Amino acid sequence: MVGSLIVVTTTAAAAQRPATVRLVPGMVITRSVRITPGIYRLAASASPDSALITIRGEGITVDFAGATLQGQDPAVDPDRATGLAILIDGGRAVTLKNARIRGYRTAIRAVGTSDLSLLDNDLSHNWKPRLFSLVGHESLVDWLSFHHNEAGEWRRFGAGIALERVHRGVVRGNTVRQGMNGLLLTRSDSLRIEHNDLSFNSGLGIGLYRSTDNVIVRNRVDYNVRGFSNGFYRRGQDSANLLMFEQSSRNVVAWNSMTHGGDGLFLWAGQQTMDTGEGGSNDNLFLANDFSHAPTNAMEATFSRNSFVANRVMGSDHGLWGGYSYNSRIIANCFARNRVGIAIEHGQDNVIEGNTFTGDSTAIQLWADPVEPSDWGYPKHRDTRSRGWTFEGNDFLHHRVGLRIRQTSDLREGRDVFLDVDTVTVMRDTSNVSLGYRIDRAGPTVPPCRAMPAIPTAWSARAPAVDAREVPTSPVASMDRSAIVVDEWGPYDWSTPKLFPIANAPNGRPRLRILGPLGVWQVRDLRGVIVLSDASGRIGDTLIVTPAPDSVGHWRIELEDERGRRFGYERFEPITGWNARYFTWTDSTSWAGTPLLARREPRLDAMWSRPTIPGLPQENWALEATTTVDLSPGEYTLRTISDDAIRVWVDGRLVIDHWTPHKSLVDAVAIAPGVHDLRVRYLQVDGWVELRVEIVRGRSRSTGSPGPH
Repeated sequence: MVGSLIVVTTTAAAAQRPATVRLVPGMVITRSVRITPGIYRLAASASPDSALITIRGEGITVDFAGATLQGQDPAVDPDRATGLAILIDGGRAVTLKNARIRGYRTAIRAVGTSDLSLLDNDLSHNWKPRLFSLVGHESLVDWLSFHHNEAGEWRRFGAGIALERVHRGVVRGNTVRQGMNGLLLTRSDSLRIEHNDLSFNSGLGIGLYRSTDNVIVRNRVDYNVRGFSNGFYRRGQDSANLLMFEQSSRNVVAWNSMTHGGDGLFLWAGQQTMDTGEGGSNDNLFLANDFSHAPTNAMEATFSRNSFVANRVMGSDHGLWGGYSYNSRIIANCFARNRVGIAIEHGQDNVIEGNTFTGDSTAIQLWADPVEPSDWGYPKHRDTRSRGWTFEGNDFLHHRVGLRIRQTSDLREGRDVFLDVDTVTVMRDTSNVSLGYRIDRAGPTVPPCRAMPAIPTAWSARAPAVDAREVPTSPVASMDRSAIVVDEWGPYDWSTPKLFPIANAPNGRPRLRILGPLGVWQVRDLRGVIVLSDASGRIGDTLIVTPAPDSVGHWRIELEDERGRRFGYERFEPITGWNARYFTWTDSTSWAGTPLLARREPRLDAMWSRPTIPGLPQENWALEATTTVDLSPGEYTLRTISDDAIRVWVDGRLVIDHWTPHKSLVDAVAIAPGVHDLRVRYLQVDGWVELRVEIVRGRSRSTGSPGPH
């Protein structure tokens, strides 16, 4: 593709104002320009190294003035988006502002630039993968791995903004929603990241890798999550609002809303530290952020030294998971209604001071294990005993257990107050412990963490200068964890009405919840449904569905709100059951003999680390299942997810042959309308089990998230 070089005329008048230009594929911009308003439908090369538009030079301002760059039709599935829209290639003092970029793998990438400004760009609705973890079943396919990025592995995940080796600059006022990742920094430093909205993405809001001395302040970074289904599973699958990996140090993170992420904060020292025991993601300050309502850890910070001051941490599995943390300061935070407020294994010389813990099942849990993973270099180079703890001036209210401590030494506790705590301490294998707590009989009646905690005077001087010292607020950030709703394309943003399943009653009558902003609704269309519990009502209602006897696996509901927006839900399960036989084996190439057990399975849909079927061994077992399916005219895909091995026959013809043991992956093949006999063979070797066999409408090409390497 031949590039078009933008050259500003040399007249005096032209030197005073930027040229106005139209975008064309392959354009290279080397002077300040203003983009002619409009929608530019320009497809990018599939190669991540071939940019549609390149900006290169010094002292350049490129003002899109609201122009839209669109890579693919918005109606196309978002995992079909490809390519890089804009590359800022080196240079200094480059400004890109007011752009709208849709439908690319990566919207903006900057490499080797200094004094970069990205201002008021809307980079929403770019690439994201289809998810296979749905309401009632989780899939290992969706798990992410950001651990390695030395060779640019993160680029396969795509982003609204991806910065590599960028030194100094401002990222302000940008919006990145409904993609996979908002902002990714690799080996970048001294950036000020402020007033951005990086929410409702299915991977990360902000990710840092070997990135230091950045200030991240007053951003909305909420609901960057996958791997959550309220009441079914809550593992997050390594999604996070803020990820800080591999020697990302001396960053200041203050006054951000970072709620409802897979993790609110996920900080890890990095592979170099794990191998050598040296370095870490150290000396970061997390000040006055809201990390609440994470499915897993509101804050996770491991193998490192950091400070956590005056943060709000509510309604998560763990408030702070700090495995192998050392010399860290946990000061004046508010922990409330977490399963465990603070959990730290193998920590040393940490201070927990002036915090409030309310309604956690266990407020603080510390421990060490006698045996550590043999493939970790870290414990071979470091002292990893749990020791040297200071607890001072904390308030503990309404817990089952206040302090649960095991295999820990040298702990000094004083001036802590316990109110309505069933058991103040549970200690085992501890030594040199000094306790000075007080049990109180009366306490505060103010709801926990209703306001952000006050910043202690000693820490105020370290706070960055901002226009207002407060966390940006939004109605969805204050909702509890059940507000996380994830469908096959990621987290729901609550801006439009949505009909979503919440559970199946024992009598087989599905229940659906009407989600969205306040309003009313009415039924517009029913197919395969003989009774719906209501024909109209208000957003927030729950509907009970009675499918027609001949449509139990195929029915559809369409509703409409008062603004004329139509929304609905369809269930399509044409396979009504399987005849399954389970075997043990010693030779994976074949098995025979009497089955270990035989049973009727309503579906082939399993994911576990330990068997959930009585009598089935942990490893070395196999399944053979058969069924018949009748498909009406249309286009269909037979799709499987398997770990460890699978084969599928349709009418005696082998159509999926993936018999070499593998981690969870997706296979798909077209299947024609009509009556078909299906046969499945599945092999479990060891480790996790995952098996799903289903028929879906259309031609499915999704393979899920990029692999771990």
